[in-house]
Amino acid sequence: MDIKLGIVMDPIGSIKVHKDSSFAMLLAAQKRGWELFYMEQDDLFLDDSRCHATMQKLSVRDEARDWYSLSEERTAAVDELDVILMRKDPPMNMEFIYSSFLLERAEAQGVLVVNSPAAIRDASEKLYTAWFSQCCPPTRVSRDAVRLKEFLAEHGDIIVKPLDGMGGASVFRIQEDDPNLNVILETITANGRTSAMAQRYIPEITEGDKRILMINGEPFPHALARIPASGETRGNLAAGGRGEGVDLSERDRWICDQVGPALREQGLMFVGLDVIGDYLTEINVTSPTCIRELDTLYNADIAGQLMDAIEVRLNQ
Repeated sequence: MDIKLGIVMDPIGSIKVHKDSSFAMLLAAQKRGWELFYMEQDDLFLDDSRCHATMQKLSVRDEARDWYSLSEERTAAVDELDVILMRKDPPMNMEFIYSSFLLERAEAQGVLVVNSPAAIRDASEKLYTAWFSQCCPPTRVSRDAVRLKEFLAEHGDIIVKPLDGMGGASVFRIQEDDPNLNVILETITANGRTSAMAQRYIPEITEGDKRILMINGEPFPHALARIPASGETRGNLAAGGRGEGVDLSERDRWICDQVGPALREQGLMFVGLDVIGDYLTEINVTSPTCIRELDTLYNADIAGQLMDAIEVRLNQ
C-alpha cells in the first residue's frame, strides 16, 4: 500500500536524533516505503473549510550529524496525504489549539491524524487523570493557595506542578515546614491567576517515574523507569534523570487496562502513561517520548508497531 505520511513537528534541524521519538516514527515509516512530508505548525492554514499546508518532501537517515534532507517547499491541500502525525511539543497554548482545529478539518477531508486533534484538546495531560481516579494518588487542582495549603496540611508532603508544563519544568516538592511555601504557591499559581495540580508525594519516585508507551490502547511490555538524580525529586530525563528498563508489574498492567479502552475510543493511538509506584500521575498525549530509549534497551521497534497500527486503521 502506497502511503503518504505528513508530520507536524518542531524544527527537525534542532532535534536530538538519538532520543527523538518523532524521528523514530519517520525512520519506521520510511522503512516501509512510505512517502514523508514535513511541516511545522506555522505551515498550516485554512482556505475556506479546507486545510492546506506548505510542506516539503522529507528523507531521513539514522546518523548523528546528517539526519535529514528536504525538498523545495510546495503548498497543497493536506487531503492528498493519508496520515498526519501531530508531534508538536507542548505547551498547549492557543496557537496549538488553533492548529488542532485546522487538523480536525483535515480529518473531515479523510486524513487520519495521530493523535486525534479533538482528543488532544480534551485530554489535558495532567487533568485527564481525573477520569481514572481509581488509578491515581490523592490530587487537588486549584488556583487558590488556601485550598492548596489545606491539601498540604492533610497529606504533609506533596508535589505541585503547572498544568501546561513538560519535562519536569516548575515541579516542586513541598513539606509542611517548607519556608518557601508561600512563594512556591505564588509562583505556581501566578498569584492566584493560574490553576495548578497538587498530588500526594509518592516515595517510590526513588525507584523511577515509569513511562509506559501505549499503542492503540495496548502497552509495550516494558517501561522506562526515569530515576531522579541525587538530590532531585523529578525523574524526567530533561531534568537529569537516568533511564532504566523495567518489566510492567501487575499493577501497571491493571492501570493500562483501566485507561486503554478510553484511549482507543477517543483516537489516541500513541500515548505515554507516567506511573510512580502504584499510581498513575500523567497521561501524555501531545508528543510522548522514550521510543528510542526503550528500543535500544529491548532491541524493539515501537515506532514500527505504531506504523502497523496506523496501516490497519487506514485499511478499515
